[in-house]
Amino acid sequence: MKRIGKPLHLGVVNNRAAPIEHRLTPNWCCLLSIILILSGCSDTSDLKTPTIAVNLPEKYNTPDGMVVDGDNNIFLCCPNYNDDSYSAKLLKITADDKISEIFTFPPHPETKKAGPLGIDIGPDGNFYVADNQSPTSNDYKSRLLRIVMEDGKAVGCEVLVTGFIQSNAVSCRGDSVYVTETSLDIEAAPMPSGVYRFRYSEFEGEPIKLLPGGKDKHLITTFLTDNPDWRVGANGMGFDSKGNMYVCNFGEASLIKISFDKDGKVASQKVFAKGQGMESTDGLKIDPKTGDFYIADFVGNAVHKVDAKTGKVTTIAKNANNSGGVGGLLDRPSEVCLRNNKIYVSNIDLPGGGNVYDKPHTISVIELDKPR
Repeated sequence: MKRIGKPLHLGVVNNRAAPIEHRLTPNWCCLLSIILILSGCSDTSDLKTPTIAVNLPEKYNTPDGMVVDGDNNIFLCCPNYNDDSYSAKLLKITADDKISEIFTFPPHPETKKAGPLGIDIGPDGNFYVADNQSPTSNDYKSRLLRIVMEDGKAVGCEVLVTGFIQSNAVSCRGDSVYVTETSLDIEAAPMPSGVYRFRYSEFEGEPIKLLPGGKDKHLITTFLTDNPDWRVGANGMGFDSKGNMYVCNFGEASLIKISFDKDGKVASQKVFAKGQGMESTDGLKIDPKTGDFYIADFVGNAVHKVDAKTGKVTTIAKNANNSGGVGGLLDRPSEVCLRNNKIYVSNIDLPGGGNVYDKPHTISVIELDKPR
């Protein structure tokens, strides 16, 4: 909620018209805050201005998924959708924001392209990556890959699962890896999406081939997205310290909480936060110290924080989508990453929806006021 500096006409109160000169008491301010939250407004009283952490060259033109390792390095997927004459890459961003190439993703044998988006680090020290082929094909070509690491170097790439339409986020938890499927049926309205779970023990021999139409046994939960303007479903994902899973439903601008029973089956599912200034919910990270959620808002060109206890949304940074990313301003952010007292933001800058793809290609950074 923006700070109020002038008397405000609140309309009808207790069946009587409130006079326009009525000044707000502290109680009214509190009530107005609640009204604004419930009606879809976030707290924007202290917006921050992002700056550039990394200015990427043209060969890394589409930054997206990020993860931090135990040595405080950020690993960044660049599918290079915006200019696919360049190969898709995995980069490392060191603590002093220097970049280096770690791996070149091999192209899909049929589409001849690679589309690495979500990434996480498994208990084996390897990277698990969603290869989203949807810019080239929605004919079940997307995959889950494993980048095999030895002594800090990538030594190979294994195909673990095939048959996704739009594999997106990846989370490694316990004995399993979880993958969001952004669409289970691109023609359906409302559009279904969901989350798959795979045990590491299953990754032996030939890749797992998913059954289409949401019929595969690995699909553990589904969602519906009813937004004709943004037909994008399950997106960012993460787990809290209690083992609850949280998934972003992009087109619904919502954050969904999923709890499990003692046998690992879904016990409950509910919307934890929705709207309140969020226009979409894309990439997600959960602060391991506070439990709060940080979300990239692609449509709203913003970054938000969702309070872990209340579900209240605070908009941390937001700017118009005509900045071109100059100076580190947000430019269609798709992913966030937490390191030290900073939020790193991938500006994927995909064209469409009023956006034009252009230079610079950036990772923005937002300094937080208080230590995490």
